[in-house]
Amino acid sequence: MIKQRTKSIRDFLKNDEAFIVSYPANRFYLSGMNTSAGTVLLTPKNAYFLVDFRYFEKAKRVVNSCNVILSEKLPKQINEILKTDGVKKVYFENRTISLREYSDLKGNLPDFEIVNDSKVEDFLHSMRAVKSQAELKIMEQAQKLTDDTFEYILNSIRVGKTEKAIALEMEFYMRRLGSEGVAFDFIVVSGENSSLPHGTPTDRTIKKGDFITMDFGAVIDGYNADMTRTVAVGNVSEKQQFVYDTVLKAQLCALESIKAGAVCKDIDKIARDVIDNAGFSGCFGHALGHSVGVEIHESPNFSPRDNTVLKSGMVLSVEPGIYLENEFGVRIEDVISVTDSGYYNLTKSPKELIIL
Repeated sequence: MIKQRTKSIRDFLKNDEAFIVSYPANRFYLSGMNTSAGTVLLTPKNAYFLVDFRYFEKAKRVVNSCNVILSEKLPKQINEILKTDGVKKVYFENRTISLREYSDLKGNLPDFEIVNDSKVEDFLHSMRAVKSQAELKIMEQAQKLTDDTFEYILNSIRVGKTEKAIALEMEFYMRRLGSEGVAFDFIVVSGENSSLPHGTPTDRTIKKGDFITMDFGAVIDGYNADMTRTVAVGNVSEKQQFVYDTVLKAQLCALESIKAGAVCKDIDKIARDVIDNAGFSGCFGHALGHSVGVEIHESPNFSPRDNTVLKSGMVLSVEPGIYLENEFGVRIEDVISVTDSGYYNLTKSPKELIIL
């Protein structure tokens, strides 16, 4: 699977072109190994993974998509490879490279044309956007751990417990289940804090009548899961129930329209119109969703500005929300994979309002 990825990019390159990859997510995608350093170098003739002594032994065992080379004098080694393989033009990751890194790249490769064009990187991201069946299977496993963690924490939430304590308990349980780590810092916010879309857990204690929004995800084999559920404690007001029902309706309406060939911004509009027409215009201030994979936020996105046409195999979150400042907020998030006829929902946890 991974070897085919490097081959696809090598086939995309012209005979005198090369592509240098150092961004961690791209490096993992093309090597199959998570490292804090290293360079993937692709030419039409070959694929190379240059990595330092800390990772060299392991890389020789696990990386089969590239020739593994001990990185000792990296600029010199890259120059030699490029000359040997007949390269004249070098492409790089211009979405993520810093100005200093760009300057160093040009300075270290004086005999080559450094091409400031994103066509190769765009091709790589188009590959990452469509998941293979093997990738989908891994992501289902990660989502299963996430669902199991939600089921577990429902039995632990009670009045008087802090947001921090809930978040910590969720993380410990998820790691015990086998998660490699966490997809991102968990969001656990309650009461008035739940109006913060990306609020962080605090020492606030849970009170009767609170909404609690939990946004979290497991990691398996480098692939991320993502899920948000909002639950209530004790009871809810009519307003809380109405807001919750509106968010759920927005999500369900958006889901009904997802299939290969649909346009991302159109899916976002469906959910946004439901929320706006219910009287909450301006209370849904983020995109409807984002792609998920080896990074928790990938592209394309369900957003008002994304004109991407959905393809079968794309994996995105669908997460409408309503946030009422200093009152409460509600978000419901599933992760789905696009199919030719609709979608497959990786998220299995119930979405109807749960009152604990």
